[in-house]
Amino acid sequence: MSLNNLTENQQYYADSMADAGIPTTEAGLKKKFEDMASDEGLVFKNPGEQSVWWRWLRVVAVVPVLWLIEFIIKNVIPNQFVKTATGQYLDLLAWGYGLVRNAETKAMGLIKFSRDSVGSALTIPMGTWIKTTSINGKVYRIKTTQAGTFGASGLDLWVTVEAENPGLEYNLADSYFIILAEPIAGISAVTNDENWLTTPGGDKETDEVFRARIRGHFSNVSDHHVTSVYKNIISQNVGIAYDRIFIDYTLAPRGPGSADAYVLFDLDTPAQSYLDTVNAYINDQGHHGLGDDMQVKAMPASLYNLAATVWIPSGMSASDTSALFNNIEQMIRCAFRENNNFDVVQTWPFSRFSMSRLAGSILKKYPDVQSIEFDRSDITSNQDIPQLNTLVLSIGALL
Repeated sequence: MSLNNLTENQQYYADSMADAGIPTTEAGLKKKFEDMASDEGLVFKNPGEQSVWWRWLRVVAVVPVLWLIEFIIKNVIPNQFVKTATGQYLDLLAWGYGLVRNAETKAMGLIKFSRDSVGSALTIPMGTWIKTTSINGKVYRIKTTQAGTFGASGLDLWVTVEAENPGLEYNLADSYFIILAEPIAGISAVTNDENWLTTPGGDKETDEVFRARIRGHFSNVSDHHVTSVYKNIISQNVGIAYDRIFIDYTLAPRGPGSADAYVLFDLDTPAQSYLDTVNAYINDQGHHGLGDDMQVKAMPASLYNLAATVWIPSGMSASDTSALFNNIEQMIRCAFRENNNFDVVQTWPFSRFSMSRLAGSILKKYPDVQSIEFDRSDITSNQDIPQLNTLVLSIGALL
């Protein structure tokens, strides 16, 4: 049992208990027992630390009380408040407001199959697996959820797919799912196009994200649809983190009372039909303020052409060089929100993206890289999300 290394909130609870006269140390509890005994007229002749009496009292009373105090400070009190509750206790507090933590979900979308010649029907079986190349040591797979058949004159066919596992990491950008797990005669290529997602995959809502949504729900008792009300409506329906919704009231794009809400998706932006359901919920089903005109949109992208020169040691084999460059490319793409497989700072709206920090993360991750130099300085964003248009990596002069 220890009340050392308490968090700031836990220390506040411990100090509050002490201020209320509740002992929180062994010495304090001993003094409390002695005072209670004195008040009752009891006199003990052996109050020393090594006395049999005190050793017995410590075992049966003091230590269990200290355990109870620690449990109260570290678990009971924090889990009474939305600010500090965690796990199932936060779920219980949210239940009191009619809120449920968003569960993890599987990504669903459309994959494009292509063939070189026409003239005959060709069927893609249900359960066909499509996968990515290795991304930081992990391969992602999706499978078709229904059969699809090319018409006699069709070269391209889009078939519905579902991710193998739940999670937002399957919301990969276009051109990641490009490998058939088992070749299909007549199919020359397979890929996920831009905006291929119909329903993005999602992780289980974290305590911090859920806590922000619960706090935003407090404003729902207002008679006016303020920012937090709309953000809560959008967050619940889209399943996106509360802090990834940006509402712009400054432009009044459709006249007085109108505003746009921009949603920042973690990876690939889903098809517009996904956001259409949210707009219908707000505007067509009456979940808007009187006279309000709110439209939910995906955060617009600003595209950048990026080139990087990478210096590596001489003597590195061609295969090792290829693998290293593939990993560096995927790490850069992760920073620009095309995958989510690396511990690297990602681009954000209304912020400054540091190219030097990205270079430092690459050097830390891959010690074989002697230096990396980008062809541009930092990127500043406003109401947009920086993304890649092209990315070119080249080898610097070998040392």
